[in-house]
Amino acid sequence: MIKLHRIAIVILILCGFIIISKAQTQKSREILIKNATILTISNGTIKNGSILIRDGRIAEVGANVTASPDTKVIDATGKYVMPGIIDCHSHTAIEGGINESTSPVTPQVRIGDVIRHDDINIYRALAGGVTTLNILHGSANVIGGQNAVIKLKWGKPVEELFFPGAPRGIKFALGENPKRSNTSNPQAQRRFPNTRMGIEMVLRQAFTEAQLYMREWEDYEGKLARGENPLPPRRDLKLETLADILRGKIRVHAHCYRADEIVMLLKVADDFGFKIATLQHVLEGYKVAKEIAAHGAGASTFADNWAYKMEAYDAIPHNAALMAKRGVRVSINSDSNERARRLYQEAAKAMKYGGLSEEEALKTITLNPAWQLGIDNRVGSIEVGKDADLAIFSAHPFSAYTMVEMTLIEGEVYFDRNAAKVASKITAE
Repeated sequence: MIKLHRIAIVILILCGFIIISKAQTQKSREILIKNATILTISNGTIKNGSILIRDGRIAEVGANVTASPDTKVIDATGKYVMPGIIDCHSHTAIEGGINESTSPVTPQVRIGDVIRHDDINIYRALAGGVTTLNILHGSANVIGGQNAVIKLKWGKPVEELFFPGAPRGIKFALGENPKRSNTSNPQAQRRFPNTRMGIEMVLRQAFTEAQLYMREWEDYEGKLARGENPLPPRRDLKLETLADILRGKIRVHAHCYRADEIVMLLKVADDFGFKIATLQHVLEGYKVAKEIAAHGAGASTFADNWAYKMEAYDAIPHNAALMAKRGVRVSINSDSNERARRLYQEAAKAMKYGGLSEEEALKTITLNPAWQLGIDNRVGSIEVGKDADLAIFSAHPFSAYTMVEMTLIEGEVYFDRNAAKVASKITAE
């Protein structure tokens, strides 16, 4: 009975915290973070600066910011504020697996249909200052499923997690994963492809079919415009998605490792007239950085993870810096629930390996992934008019001793280390 009584008290206290927080939010639509060192990413560092948040957006940034008396104040004396971290390659919050591996081409499936809003890894990522994730299909398919860009609004319904207006995206995969994804079960029927040559053929065949599909619909619409009454072509969700890639409506995020397959994919995209948004992992990108930059693709890579399989043996920790110095917009990603909690430390490695500046390294987890996902007009830097997605650190984000103290999304606190400590203490008692 005593245990039940204590549990009831804890629930009531936590409910009280929620009610008070909501009441404060409703009472004051303004929040002032003051006395902080602000890492704006786009406009340098502001010492002893303030950020005024109004209705979820950044209203003012600078050393001399004033606010009304009823504004909620967060005193960040001695602390650092940076934009919320953006992870361009994640598999967090996915229900029912990440690979529809029954076919080499499955663009009609959508990760957004199986997002779990209650995955505890969302909260753990918030504790690492992450505010936005690019949730990707797996790499069992040459052309996989469509992605979902989400904000980590822990405790909100799943519909509120999706990043409003984020461009659609899709996962491609090259190399060993799509080659061997159908060999784990010896009794399963083997499917095409089984070589890197076959992977290229799958891509070319799929987009040739998509071009024919588009032509059928163009002919149909032309007949309608001329006053005819033709039968419409059969609607095909797979080909419709591929057609939207050709139309430039869907961004391609391509799993890859080796230099030869990277150049192959860029050539296929050029031949069919679409762009690769990001090359994911891209561990041999340093070998073909010139070609990547010429195509206009971004690169989303690991900081120093390599040699875990044969096609990763030529990876080097200088990869991110070498690509960046050749004009490629580079991001550092996690591809891991565990690594997502310390992406600020992963980004710092680009300063040690390759000599990126502090600002360039910070961009690999903020403005660069925002650009890669087509959301840099909303997030990725601390600028007036952008969403107030922010992470407050106890020390510089690249310090070995730093911790995330607070994470805000659109001006609302979703992680507060002090509040978490209080709740933990009450539960223990």
